[in-house]
Amino acid sequence: MKPRELPADPMIRSLIAQAKSSQLNRRALLSGAGAGATALALAACSTGGSAKPTAAADTSDSDKTLNWANWAAYIDEDDAGNYPTLDAFTKETGIKVNYDVAVDDNNSYYGKVKDQLALGQDIGADTVCLTDWMVARWIRFGYTQPLDLANIPNSKNLTPSLQDVDFDPGRKMSLPWQGGFAGICWNKEKVPGGLASVADLWDPSLKGRVGVLSEMRDTMGLIMLEQGVDISGDWGDDEFSAAIDELQKQVSSGQVRNIKGNAYLEDLKSEDTLAAICWSGDITVINAEAGDKWEFALPTDGGTLWNDNFLIPIGSPRKANAEKLINYYYEPEVAAEVAAWVNYITPVVGAKEAAAAIDPELADNQLIFPDETTLSKAHVFRTLSGAEEQKYQAEFQAILLGA
Repeated sequence: MKPRELPADPMIRSLIAQAKSSQLNRRALLSGAGAGATALALAACSTGGSAKPTAAADTSDSDKTLNWANWAAYIDEDDAGNYPTLDAFTKETGIKVNYDVAVDDNNSYYGKVKDQLALGQDIGADTVCLTDWMVARWIRFGYTQPLDLANIPNSKNLTPSLQDVDFDPGRKMSLPWQGGFAGICWNKEKVPGGLASVADLWDPSLKGRVGVLSEMRDTMGLIMLEQGVDISGDWGDDEFSAAIDELQKQVSSGQVRNIKGNAYLEDLKSEDTLAAICWSGDITVINAEAGDKWEFALPTDGGTLWNDNFLIPIGSPRKANAEKLINYYYEPEVAAEVAAWVNYITPVVGAKEAAAAIDPELADNQLIFPDETTLSKAHVFRTLSGAEEQKYQAEFQAILLGA
């Protein structure tokens, strides 16, 4: 999808703007994983205390500011480094937003703030966007404030399939920000025959040129799907161990070159890796930056589907301000603008129509506005218990460190 000139309307002026090559991708993960990173990741899996903290008093009436912690390259941004939709929100509401690219990875971010959360303290973020499984943990430990949907009337625009999830029945504590797929990608020039399955990554012709993600649920999810496991259903240690064995085999043999987060894109660009387990939106972005060199596909046995979600931390003193922000981003025109820039799936009903009115090609992009056929090929990695999370993350982390 190439940038094209658009009207100067503030709601759409950045609709087709693309991420710059110097930016990190949204789902950056444990960079330079070493012993310290391992300890942080494993500590982050620990269970919370028995006593749940008390929510902070809301000072939104007198304090017209807001701190938002999010991932890199995960909001519309112009060439000057400004955030057009945030600027429009401030103009509309008078609330100044401090946008902080503070989330490198679910586990590492949680590891930094968990002690403050346990005490009910302000972590410096009035809202933060985290992935489903981490949201489940925060809710379970009592680290989030209930949403006042009276302040978020646009929540009615949430796509029906996301309105009732196992980790947050009735969406009382969270609302989705963006979603996406994990699948496979390849260099179309160097791999002209393309790839169809995760098993194709293990072809001898690709030895030493394959990358996989350091997000456990995506890499392990795709391998488990390849092995016939319903990752949304009833599976346990045996199924996970079989997938771990497969990953260990491919790493030990040298088939897998590396296990990375954001740096995997640089490896694709440099052609150090020619094929990878990857995230959908990233391939759209690098194709827009460097030419249509890469192809993304959901494997024949399926890909993973995830969402990142707005939360209001228990110690946030500006809850109502955060709810106004969430409400704003559930306006279809705003949601379309953001989705076009980040190239991930918007959860907002009406955003596709808003995009189609400007650019029909954008509205037809299955990575941003997937239809039921595309969605049927994607699977959600089931919610893990605390004990499972500790066990499986430790096993995966051991391979990551040895890669």
